[in-house]
Amino acid sequence: MGRVNVLPDNYMKEFIPSYSIGQFINEPANPTEFEVTRFREMDEPDVAEIHKHRFFEIIWVEKGQGKQTIDYKEYVASPGSLFFISPGQIHQFEEWKPLLGGSIMFTEDFLLFDYQDKDRLFEFLFLDNFYANACIHLDRNAFAEIKKTADLIFREQSRRDKSRTIIRAYLQVLLAQLQRYIDANNERSISKRQLTIYKKFQSLLADRFAENKTADFYASHLNMTQHHLNTVIKSITGKTTTQVIRARNILEAKRLLTFSDHTVSEIAATLNFFDGSYFTKLFKMETGITPVAFKSTISGKYQKW
Repeated sequence: MGRVNVLPDNYMKEFIPSYSIGQFINEPANPTEFEVTRFREMDEPDVAEIHKHRFFEIIWVEKGQGKQTIDYKEYVASPGSLFFISPGQIHQFEEWKPLLGGSIMFTEDFLLFDYQDKDRLFEFLFLDNFYANACIHLDRNAFAEIKKTADLIFREQSRRDKSRTIIRAYLQVLLAQLQRYIDANNERSISKRQLTIYKKFQSLLADRFAENKTADFYASHLNMTQHHLNTVIKSITGKTTTQVIRARNILEAKRLLTFSDHTVSEIAATLNFFDGSYFTKLFKMETGITPVAFKSTISGKYQKW
């Protein structure tokens, strides 16, 4: 049976505004691919409270406390915390004004400008992190090291004769420092080969998740056995390939339940679950509540358009 599209391909754009970096610095026509800001010096961006990014963002907090939500997970922004937001994730940053800290925003093209091998992006586990923790808390020494590099980036960006090459080099250093910290605190040993496979799986899943394909489908497209793919995915996420696929489908279902007026049956069909009762059972197993209950309770916390 072919794919059923109950909703148009651009349905998420209709319900959740998606912004470029320029819009976050109140310069909508600015095509910039990089920006670094400090909270105390920035104007409040003219963007919807709940939104999606078309770029990567790293947020660090030096002092104060605030709240933010990334793909339905609520986080407390406190001193020593860093947040990673990937393109396509739903973000809501509450109470950022009392904070001392800042953010670095960059596109994939900016980061990889000097690299022929686009797999370089795959080396950073915390980017594209739909399935990893979007927040880490650094100890004092590690945070000081990260802040020092962020200050170098800010200083270079503030120069009249700023160099994109130097900024990009500092950004690579910052990402490498973060990955080193994450690796040192990760109980699992992850090889570069495993990470590359995982990231390629993520990329493929991002394109095909709505087709509700099996783990075997993804393994075949990555030219490996299902067992091999499952071993890699589990070593990194602690979940099976099937569980990761299911989590991505449920995340999209949550978004549609929150931001659209479509019925549970329509959403199930859009995600290629042709048995509505099975979809409801799966959703409840993953979230603890039914789709209808989710729509009436959780979605009430979010602004509608």
